[in-house]
Amino acid sequence: MEVRLKILFTSLCHTDVFFWEAKAQDSVFPRIFGHEAAGIVESVGEGVTELAPGDHVLPVFTGECKECAHCKSEESNMCSLLRINTDRGVMLNDGQTRFSINGKPIYHFVGTSTFSEYTVVHVGCLAKINPLAPLDKVCILSCGITTGLGATLNVAKPTKGSSVAIFGLGAVGLGAAEGARLAGASRIIGVDFNSSRFEGAKKFGVTEFVNPKDYKKPVQEVIVEMTDGGVDRSVECTGNTNAMISAFECVHDGWGVAVLVGVPHKDAEFKTHPMNFLNERTLKGTFFGNYKPRSDLPSVVEMYMKKELELEKFITHEVPFSEINKAFELMLKGEGLRCIIRMEG
Repeated sequence: MEVRLKILFTSLCHTDVFFWEAKAQDSVFPRIFGHEAAGIVESVGEGVTELAPGDHVLPVFTGECKECAHCKSEESNMCSLLRINTDRGVMLNDGQTRFSINGKPIYHFVGTSTFSEYTVVHVGCLAKINPLAPLDKVCILSCGITTGLGATLNVAKPTKGSSVAIFGLGAVGLGAAEGARLAGASRIIGVDFNSSRFEGAKKFGVTEFVNPKDYKKPVQEVIVEMTDGGVDRSVECTGNTNAMISAFECVHDGWGVAVLVGVPHKDAEFKTHPMNFLNERTLKGTFFGNYKPRSDLPSVVEMYMKKELELEKFITHEVPFSEINKAFELMLKGEGLRCIIRMEG
């Protein structure tokens, strides 16, 4: 059930940096990072029937076996077999790695390891896409942008003319804003501590900006005042528990829905008054925007091909693979959104 891919383009996501820094978890070493990418099938292993050499694919950090209870459910995309596992550095089939150096194993990362000219991935973690789609653009759909987009379109589901608050204006948050724009929201309020992100966020449909540092009161109170009772929907893309509370408490009573996307610190917890729920506010969470990788990702690529979804504005830098460290430097400085890493030349 394994496929060998030739990676043509990969991009850097904050998750790669987080695990490279190895501050919060036991690190597996040596390991090949990378999980946001696009490539072409080079060869297929035993049991693989739906992919053939030459197919264009997006590898995904989570999967879809199509057989477990989650895959058979219309509501879930959290495959029991292939959901993200940041600790596992080996293939499921035999518990071994497909990379080695001098006879010693080099471990995999979230089942993808795309910072390599060739990689081996379980077939359930590969979305077969339109061969006409430009891989240097759609590669960014295999992680962050799709997560934000789906959090809005599939989970928050704002109606035309509604108001949406987006907490965190990095690539995921701007993906969420893009979803709100596509849904026809009339007010999209961007919330971020970094005011330099505000100008660029206008391209993604953000209409108003709030920097919590500019106010003496909690940001949720600011938003409630701005919107005469609260926004219809909010999407939290930071992983910060204070932002989670604010995102929930800034939605309108009676119908407001807040969606959590950001991954928190392992010991994180937050509290809010139960009356916030009893007053008919809803709090939801999402994983990869509730998209099933194999079933749903091809249609997101088609949204780009039909010019509904704009991807170029997410791509701010490009480097050859030999200069991958530049991509890390840019992300550590907080410059730009997505940096495409070209595998050849």
